[in-house]
Amino acid sequence: MRIKAEDEERIRRAGRILNEKAQTYKERFGIDDQQDLLAMVAFDCQNEKMKDDEGKNEGDASTFEKIKSLNQLISNAS
Repeated sequence: MRIKAEDEERIRRAGRILNEKAQTYKERFGIDDQQDLLAMVAFDCQNEKMKDDEGKNEGDASTFEKIKSLNQLISNAS
């Protein structure tokens, strides 16, 4: 796998996190099959990403409403 030098640390961190998650599932559930472990880690990572995305969307909606209110105040003041 070829990566850019500026991405190397992030890629290494991601690899460590994935390995830790796989080890946790292996110990917690006694799973030895690598394919099952990878599937569980992938599912867990996707779930975390979706939760993060939902939080960002809520923040975006809140920010949009605040900007809308400020624009309305500015328009009313003119």
